[in-house]
Amino acid sequence: MAPAGSSYIIVGAGVFGVSTAYHLIRKYPSASVTLVDRDAFDADSRVAASWDWNKVMRADYDDPVYCELALEAQDVFTSDPLWRPFFHQTGLYWMCGRDYARDCIRNFERLGRHHDISVWPVDEARTMFGGLFSESDYTNVEQVLVNRASGWVAAGDCLQAVTRRVLELGVAYVADEVAALQVDRAGRCTGVRTAGGRSLEAAHVVLCTGAFTPKLLEVSAAASGLDALQAGSRILAGGITTGMTRLDDESYAKFADMPVGIQGYTTLKAPFMGSLPPTKDRELKWWGQKIFKNTKEVLPGRFISMPPAEADYAQWKISERLKEDILHVSSAFYGSQAAKWKFEKHRICWDAFTTSSDFIISPHTAAKGLYVATCGSFHGYKFFPVIGKYVVDMLEDALPAQLANKWAWDRERPDPSVNPDWPSFEMKDLLDPVREARL
Repeated sequence: MAPAGSSYIIVGAGVFGVSTAYHLIRKYPSASVTLVDRDAFDADSRVAASWDWNKVMRADYDDPVYCELALEAQDVFTSDPLWRPFFHQTGLYWMCGRDYARDCIRNFERLGRHHDISVWPVDEARTMFGGLFSESDYTNVEQVLVNRASGWVAAGDCLQAVTRRVLELGVAYVADEVAALQVDRAGRCTGVRTAGGRSLEAAHVVLCTGAFTPKLLEVSAAASGLDALQAGSRILAGGITTGMTRLDDESYAKFADMPVGIQGYTTLKAPFMGSLPPTKDRELKWWGQKIFKNTKEVLPGRFISMPPAEADYAQWKISERLKEDILHVSSAFYGSQAAKWKFEKHRICWDAFTTSSDFIISPHTAAKGLYVATCGSFHGYKFFPVIGKYVVDMLEDALPAQLANKWAWDRERPDPSVNPDWPSFEMKDLLDPVREARL
């Protein structure tokens, strides 16, 4: 039986939102659960960070909490018929620093999964996987971490399939942008108001809104007069560029069985970059190394980072400078092999960040009935099968203390300067220069 007052609005139908709906409706089949997202779940293009051609599935974390959580998710991907068709267990090849490799190994040993993972000297690793990474740039790389159990997920296809399943289980879906939260005079969040003019009400409102979260909270704070709704320094919207090339027959034969390639957390403090194996359409993908914010005036005198104002976040408008970032990454991984490739697709992906890259899964302290479950920090997709279970625990005040503290709305936060993946560029500085006409 569903508990009393069991009505839920989940804003955002990405990984956090759909996983929460999935676990809620399975636990409480009679509950009223509504997903609200600006895009139809089966749209050809969406702004959600979770909507993508593919995403990495790895448990290779130096943080023991995320290592264990990712292994839990990986076990679902390898065993559950709903999830299994979308997981490709190709393995992972991670060029990293000695400390990172050591901490990952320790976490796997502690969990009894050490058979999945090994560490190799650079000279030996170069010859692995048919020498695919023999021309990689190993500057600042001390060791190579190889995990045969990791891989990648057909992200958009999986998101759509699981969303379709939650709708079959009784979850409602509203395709409309949320304009603001509805907060009553007692300071309780009672629902949302959509851009299409609809008023939706529920006892619980869960924000799984990714990069849109700071803007939504700013607008809602202004509309309600409750300034404490603002995200402040807790959340920053950040973007990164991805690029794809379609392989010819010769290249596809060479790369078809490749592992996920990652370089990061080396002796050089810089964001990690990666290359994913070819999709069913023979498209090889990279993500760039430049992570950026987009600081704009959201309301008079209020400046935050947020995605561009276009309905699709201008995600397909890629500057030459950002395309160069993808070229740099492709060369860093494959050397001269990359010179012949033509990049046919680029996309900017937006997500929400915290200074520690930890999620926020917590009641919002400024309004009863309002909850936040977001901040994937570009590493959230892999937890898709299980993260909603922890959101439900949070809603029921049953989240283990360690996780409740780690993911709290109000918590001690490190300085962002210690986080190599923190958005450190401004988008305006990465756009192409505007040419002025000269007579």
